[in-house]
Amino acid sequence: MTKLDQTYLHWPFFEDRHRTLARDLDRWARDNLSGLSHDRDKVDGTCRELVRRLAAGGWLNYAVPDAESGKLDVRSLCLIRETLGRYDGLADFAFAMQGLGSGAISLYGSEDQKQTYLPEVAAGRKIAAFALSEPHAGSDVAAMSTSFRGDGDDLVLNGCKTWISNGGIADFYVVFAREEGTTGSKGISAIIVDADTPGFEVAERIEVSAPHPLGKLIFKDCRVPRRKLIAEQGRGFRYAMGTLDVFRSTVGAAAMGFAKRALLEASERATSRHLFGAPMSDLQIIQSKIGDMALHIDASALLIYRAAWTKDLVAERVTREAAMAKLFATEAAQKIIDDAVQIFGGQGVVFNETVERLYREIRSLRIYEGASEVQKIIIAGQALAPYKEEK
Repeated sequence: MTKLDQTYLHWPFFEDRHRTLARDLDRWARDNLSGLSHDRDKVDGTCRELVRRLAAGGWLNYAVPDAESGKLDVRSLCLIRETLGRYDGLADFAFAMQGLGSGAISLYGSEDQKQTYLPEVAAGRKIAAFALSEPHAGSDVAAMSTSFRGDGDDLVLNGCKTWISNGGIADFYVVFAREEGTTGSKGISAIIVDADTPGFEVAERIEVSAPHPLGKLIFKDCRVPRRKLIAEQGRGFRYAMGTLDVFRSTVGAAAMGFAKRALLEASERATSRHLFGAPMSDLQIIQSKIGDMALHIDASALLIYRAAWTKDLVAERVTREAAMAKLFATEAAQKIIDDAVQIFGGQGVVFNETVERLYREIRSLRIYEGASEVQKIIIAGQALAPYKEEK
């Protein structure tokens, strides 16, 4: 991908270490992300192999807090997801879930929890999962019904989670559940459930358009030691939102990585294929599409790296900035990839053609970690807040 525009790395959002990271990872990805099967019946093994390769390359060290600062570097997370997204959507997925799946532990866990799980995540020895969504509680997290009760030194869980990425291959799940008898967001807690815990099972594997491990989880009198409770009981809603506050910008970065790959593919196609006696790129309508692609990629990058920089250096919460970054970048990437398919014509819908694969991969990013419509509600709420305070 030698024709990739990397001038954005000189923007003031980045430090030299970020520029080095982006270039080193690009070289690594070029050499290490080939020859992997994306067949549906092999996707579990491929994800495990990707986790192994990412760990061996040292990249999963970025999915857990830095040893010196004790913090996650959101700019690094975004750069990694953007780069992996350009090369392989499943590699991006494998990296992202190691970070998101263990994110509540990284941000709020006890020292014992961090020492037990995070080194294993970074080394690729344990695969992580984030279990928040339910059949009737996706974007409306406070409507969840999975519950727990205290019983001596244990917590006993009952309920169901669905659409859980890494469901079926994860070694542990950070599960959000409410204390029995509570309603709304105040009764929710975050609990670590190891995959071999009695009373826990993966009841169903879910197939989606872009294959990756996804499952439905069932808890039937699932007994977990109370020490697996993350931080304070009843503050799980805050921990879930705080985790998403970190990783939501990275979803936009992955989408931008997909979009950049689509632009590269479309540009190559437009300049190499002749139409009406001249390169397709000579047609003004094609130039208009390419121009829009480049414009929206740069606009996405500005929003994504503003949010990441703000989280790293300025503010504890970046709810507004992260929502804007995810919303704009994922919606823009969908349009960019759709235009790339159009430029490819019939070849663009051939199964496993690069732009066809991107077309399947981008769609879910507009839904998970808060659908686009929910991001608009969040942004509007932030914009309207000062006016409501005056009344």
